[in-house]
Order: sequence, then C-alpha cells, then structure tokens
Amino acid sequence: MKISNETKVGSLTAIAIVILILGFNFLKGRNVTDRSDKIYAEFPNVDGLQVSNPIMINGLQVGKVYGMKEKDKNLSAIIVTISLNKDINIPRNSVATISSELLGTTAIKIKLGNSTAYVVDGDTLNTMKSLGLADRLQSSLDPTLASVNKTLGSLDSVLHNLNSVLDPNTKNNLQSIVANLTTSSKSLERLLDAQTGMLAKTLAHTESITGNLANNNEKISATVANMEKATAKLANANFDQAVNTLEGTLKKLDATVDNINNSKGTLGSLLNDRKLYDQLLQTNRSLTTLLDDLRMHPKRYVSISVFGRKDKKGPLTAPIYDSTSKK
Repeated sequence: MKISNETKVGSLTAIAIVILILGFNFLKGRNVTDRSDKIYAEFPNVDGLQVSNPIMINGLQVGKVYGMKEKDKNLSAIIVTISLNKDINIPRNSVATISSELLGTTAIKIKLGNSTAYVVDGDTLNTMKSLGLADRLQSSLDPTLASVNKTLGSLDSVLHNLNSVLDPNTKNNLQSIVANLTTSSKSLERLLDAQTGMLAKTLAHTESITGNLANNNEKISATVANMEKATAKLANANFDQAVNTLEGTLKKLDATVDNINNSKGTLGSLLNDRKLYDQLLQTNRSLTTLLDDLRMHPKRYVSISVFGRKDKKGPLTAPIYDSTSKK
C-alpha cells in the first residue's frame, strides 16, 4: 500500500510535536515516565525557591517543585505545586517548610505527621515558616543583648549609688565607660538588625552566592569532567615513543652533518672541494666574457649572407671539454 505525502507530513509533524513536548518537560525537570501526583502548599514567602528544586522527606528526595503562582492579586500567599515521583504515604497532618542552607540548595522539607489518613492527589499540605540563617542568628543573640542591657542598667544604678563616695575624676571616668558601653551596645544592635543590619545583608549575599553555585552545579560538574578527560588523555599520551623518534631523527641529522663536513656526497664536495669552487668560478668568468663579447661584437657570431655557403657540418653531440666524463 502506497502512503501519500500528506500522511507522511502529518505523521512527522505529530512526532515532532511529541518530541518537543517531552523535551520541554525534561528541561523543566518534569519526567513524564514517573509518577506525578500533584499536591500543593501555601507559603507567605518563597525566597530562594525555584522550579525543579527538590522535595525532601527524611533526607530522601521524593519529588520536585513543579510550579509557583500567586494566590491573589494582593500576594497574600504563594501557591507552590509539588510533583511527587515516589510512592510515599504522607499523613494529612504533615508540615512543609522551606529550607535554605548556607552551602546547599533551597528545598522544601516535609515533616511527617502521625495521622492515619494520607494525602492524595490535589490535597494541600500544612506549612510553617522556616527561619532563615539571619533570623536564627538574631533569635540566638536577642537574649544576649537583653542580658547586656540589663547588666548596663544595673551598672548604672551602682554608679549612681557610688556618686557620694567617688571623687569627680573617678566619676567622669566611670561615666565615660558607661557611655562607651551604651554606644557599643547600640552599634551591636544595628549590626545584628534582621532587616538593615550589615550582618543580615552579608548573610543574604552569602546565601545568594551559594544559591548561584548550586544552580550551576551541573555546569561545574561538566567542567570538572572535561578537565579529568583532558588530564587522562595527557597522562595516556605515548611520550616515550615521541622522545625515541626525536632522538632517532637527531642522530640521522648528526650523521648527515658529519658526512657534509667529511666531504662525502655531492653537498659535501660542493662545500669543501676548493678545486671545484675554482672551476665553477672560472666557468662563470668565461661565460661572462663570452656574453660581453657577443653584446659588443655581434657580427663575429651572426652573419647573414644570401649567397653564402651552407655549413653542412652536424651539431656537436658533446661539449669540447666535459669535466664529468670518466677518464
């Protein structure tokens, strides 16, 4: 049965569309051959989270971030679509948090609950705000700052009680110390402020850099692999054979130079035979003289005669003096 051209074109077009869809999904981190149950989670903030970031349960990756979209125009929440590719029972009271480590990729971690009812396709997980590195550092230092402020207040009270005992110079010194401590405390508070503090900005920049490194992990791995291949090829190169070949060539070159210096062969004779040089010089001189004479007295060599006798002698078959002939 003959297939028409229209059928062939239609079939090729359908195949190209299927390949395009599969390639697009693959580039977005979607595997159409695995299980792809979709569940959802709402977060007020998704800093650092991107499509295709992993979904982790107890350290095991069970899926990827499939997509993100705003809940409404006021951005009251951001809905994250989670694609599960493993057959895992997730209790309904499980809690999802966004984890952003200093030297790791941002991921969604699911802490399993104890419910006997499990999440099914289309359900929405409970979420909880996860403190960032700056927030955790701030929460750790807040009690320390409060203790320092309390100590400064107690010290100020003690100084007021000692006013009647201490002389003016000592009072001024203690007041300067308290003022310096107060200034240092305020500077430390500004440094550790979660929103505008220099430490918070530095940690945010560090998280951004590590996130970029994690996003380019595949490129870095490919570069390292290429370097390993190049070094392997360099290590496997047959340098011994190349060196041996070069040594053989140098030996042949030395032998050739020795033959030239010893007047062996044509080139050696030309370079070292003085007699041959003199003969070539004499020949050149004779040829120059002949050409000059022909130019100055051409009638000696060319004579046009209408009635002259024709020279019936044949041409010479060899030079009068042949220096190359064997005696």
